Amino acid sequence: MTHLQAGLSPETLEKSKVELKENPDTLHQDIQEVRDMIITRPDIGFLRTDDAFILRFLRARKFNHFEAFRLLAQYFEYRQQNLDMFKNFKATDTGIKHALKDGFPGVLSNLDHYGKKILVLFAANWDQSRYTFVDILRAILLSLEAMIEDPELQVNGFVLIIDWSNFTFKQASKLTPSMLRLAIEGLQDSFPARFGGIHFVNQPWYIHALYTVIRPFLKEKTRKRIFMHGNNLNSLHQLIHPEILPSEFGGMLPPYDMGTWARTLLDHEYDDDPEYNPESYNLAVEELEKDLSPKAMKRSQSVVEPGVLKRPDKEKSEEENLQPLLSLD
Repeated sequence: MTHLQAGLSPETLEKSKVELKENPDTLHQDIQEVRDMIITRPDIGFLRTDDAFILRFLRARKFNHFEAFRLLAQYFEYRQQNLDMFKNFKATDTGIKHALKDGFPGVLSNLDHYGKKILVLFAANWDQSRYTFVDILRAILLSLEAMIEDPELQVNGFVLIIDWSNFTFKQASKLTPSMLRLAIEGLQDSFPARFGGIHFVNQPWYIHALYTVIRPFLKEKTRKRIFMHGNNLNSLHQLIHPEILPSEFGGMLPPYDMGTWARTLLDHEYDDDPEYNPESYNLAVEELEKDLSPKAMKRSQSVVEPGVLKRPDKEKSEEENLQPLLSLD
């Protein structure tokens, strides 16, 4: 075992060997082979290339050197193409702080039975007057950056549970295809994390419609890991034991405290909430959302226009209202 594996338990060390093909005898050579590929992308500024950093990309791609390098390149390319997202990229940023305090994301204290960290999102908590979907995405990425420092999580990965209870159609209408693609690019294509499952619970019909919109942009492996439970929490419990879940998910633990993870990141600054001007903040938000990932959008062969999710016509059935969305698949 090398010093790069020092943070792994014996069980996780064995798992990395069996599942990820991690070999301590060739670890430094594996890292160097990925590092040697950097010269092939002079258009990207690789701001960090140390051994520990590159190792997380190898683990995320099961030690496939080419795939690990591609993920590494996309990680920095995503940040170059979305510079505004990563300005003041810290927990004390106004938008990120508000999102964190509302539980975007929540992080459960217990791991699942595979050693994965469980992230939870309560969609209805989104206060659209104080922060945007982009702020939520930034808060999630910032949280993942903090957690991925743990080598155990580099190997074991994460599970995401999204509770759509009381998430209104008005809130859903703010989720434009360009924003959703920005999230997919940031989480699926550009971050060195292993997601073992994405669970939707209590989702209304229009969330199924939104999923139809984004489905073409998801990798097949990602699609297979998305579970639509609806109101059937028993199916969730078959995959994540209720003993480690809060009561909102039919678990045996108390209701989740939305400020838990925010307090971890913000520490003594959690209660330091300076006055802010909603009007000026919303203007800044509008400017940011006018230019979401322009270069990334060019890569799409079929661009879906924003605002596709419109308020349903009361004179039509739900099925008729869904047709414009379903036709996009």
